[in-house]
Amino acid sequence: MRTLSAALAVACLALPSLVHASALRCDNKIVSEGASQTDALAKCGQPVTKQSKTEYVTRKVKEGARGDTRYGEASTEVTTSTTVEEWTYNFGPHRFMQVAIFRDGRLVDVRSGSYGY
Repeated sequence: MRTLSAALAVACLALPSLVHASALRCDNKIVSEGASQTDALAKCGQPVTKQSKTEYVTRKVKEGARGDTRYGEASTEVTTSTTVEEWTYNFGPHRFMQVAIFRDGRLVDVRSGSYGY
């Protein structure tokens, strides 16, 4: 029972240091999933690199007469575009570089790179 209590205490102490996979940690500040690029700049400063691309997604939308598919189906293709930016942060040789991925200006993912320099 004592071992279980000790393990539980250690686990509880470790919880505050856990950061969601899609969050960027800059010193003692955290930029969470859904945050804006402005928030990331305010908390982490300028990244060492920024890459931007536009992605296009085409999907078919089915429509029937009067909006009801029972009366026959027709489909149209709708293409939407989204801007994806990858910001790379270098926190020095003792930490992994972090790549923050923004979709239409909002943080959607954070990936670890190699050690910084």
